[in-house]
Amino acid sequence: MAEISMNKARTMIRKTFEKGREMELNPLSVVVLDAGGHVKAFEREDGAAPGRFAIAHGKAYGAVMLGMAGTAQMQRAEAQGYFMGAVNGVFEGQVIPVPGGVLIRDKRGVVVGALGVTGDTSDNDAVCAVAGINSANLVAEV
Repeated sequence: MAEISMNKARTMIRKTFEKGREMELNPLSVVVLDAGGHVKAFEREDGAAPGRFAIAHGKAYGAVMLGMAGTAQMQRAEAQGYFMGAVNGVFEGQVIPVPGGVLIRDKRGVVVGALGVTGDTSDNDAVCAVAGINSANLVAEV
């Protein structure tokens, strides 16, 4: 199974933060998960609320465990709320089905993990996530 190196995880986080500062967003929190849903790296900017880890994790966890990015999860939740309710039962409430949970694919299209961002609007979080993923020469699926 392809893996995200620690160097790439740190690059993604750094570039995600840079994009957030460029856009003048609220302080962000960013988590990178591997393809098994395990935390590879996490950072929280100064001023970000301490509870943001759980939100960033929930966005990324849903993406990697369902193989479905946050935007698609939100659409599914809106169309079939019972499905996402059941998913959250299976995953013990850990899934947050909104933009900002972005799948990470390698150049061959294989899912290698997910990046979760929280701190601003979900759509802005997703824009920052894409910038971070692209900076590591990986492919973002919003």
